[in-house]
Amino acid sequence: MKATTMKTLTVSLTPHQAAMMQGAVESGGYASNSEIVRDALRLWEQREEIRQMELARLKRAYDEGMASGEGREVSADTLLKELKAEARSSG
Repeated sequence: MKATTMKTLTVSLTPHQAAMMQGAVESGGYASNSEIVRDALRLWEQREEIRQMELARLKRAYDEGMASGEGREVSADTLLKELKAEARSSG
């Protein structure tokens, strides 16, 4: 296994956050505060990746909508009737 060079950083925590970390280490949930921070960063990375994928999906949907042609005005009642009819036909 390749050795990874670690970088030391200083992080400021609220008293509540520090107590939560201490409790997690003392209970055996984590081996160290560093392990907790690395786990939190992994979760953050996953959330950011999902966020980027969602933004890309929304951009594609926007682009498809813009390419689909001119829009039309429709009243709420008409839209509701059209949606119900569509649901019945696909039901």
